[in-house]
Amino acid sequence: MGVLIVGQVTNLPHKVAVLFFWFAFTLSAAPQRIVSLAPNVTELLYGIGAFDKVVGVSDYCSYPPEAAKLPSVGGWHDPSLEKLASMRPDLVIVDDAQAVFVQDSFRKLGLRLLVVPTHTVEDVYRAMIELGKATGHALQAAQLIAATRQGLARVAQKTAALPRRSVVLIVDRTPGTLRELITATAGEYLAELVEIAGGRIAVPPAKDGYGQLSKEDLLAANPDVIIDFVHGAVGRFASVPIEAWREMPEMKAVRNSRVYGVNEDYVPHASQRMVLTAELFARLIHPEAK
Repeated sequence: MGVLIVGQVTNLPHKVAVLFFWFAFTLSAAPQRIVSLAPNVTELLYGIGAFDKVVGVSDYCSYPPEAAKLPSVGGWHDPSLEKLASMRPDLVIVDDAQAVFVQDSFRKLGLRLLVVPTHTVEDVYRAMIELGKATGHALQAAQLIAATRQGLARVAQKTAALPRRSVVLIVDRTPGTLRELITATAGEYLAELVEIAGGRIAVPPAKDGYGQLSKEDLLAANPDVIIDFVHGAVGRFASVPIEAWREMPEMKAVRNSRVYGVNEDYVPHASQRMVLTAELFARLIHPEAK
């Protein structure tokens, strides 16, 4: 690209031609100063070998462990524009869920922005491809895709002959209560991982892959297994989520002690670490599997 443009500007003064070439090269060159504002993006950059170019992250980026040593620009949907600008990034990367909150402000600052998809397993593979192209790590991205596909295929093969147990996957609720229950449904990547792990989502699909459940909805679904995200490692109900569910002893999962709290940091993140999530789900849904 740079050579072609220089050929087109050879009649311009030398300094202008050199400046034109530098600008074109900058646009086409791999970024050297990346700010990643989503945990899954940071994980993906690490997976394709581009983490060494990351100079800033968000408050929620915890993997790889080295991410904690990098300066943070703040929250997931409300980063500090001043901190971001001070890092002089040549590429800022967000996922499509947070893009609606930040993209207009970033573009007004003149920042180069890349938005990657995150809603399905195939989205994760597309994100790997886009990040590989953007950072000059296309080969490593292809290798990461292959390894991730193989990992998920191993989980699926292990559970293929087992009964498809019904599952409700709670991603949020009012702590200590069964109020404001939010569940993952068909069309969202966590629900896909439940299917890969040998389960089936027990509630109907909802817009954007997430829905709110009432106690009546739960009783109607009456799942074999409840997987309950625990946000944070402290609190009365953090390690024993079954306590909050004892008010519904008529539910099969509660009666059979098949309510599981999960707080592993990788579970909510749409990255190559979804293999770990699928393996975890398989152990919870089918503890008898070897």
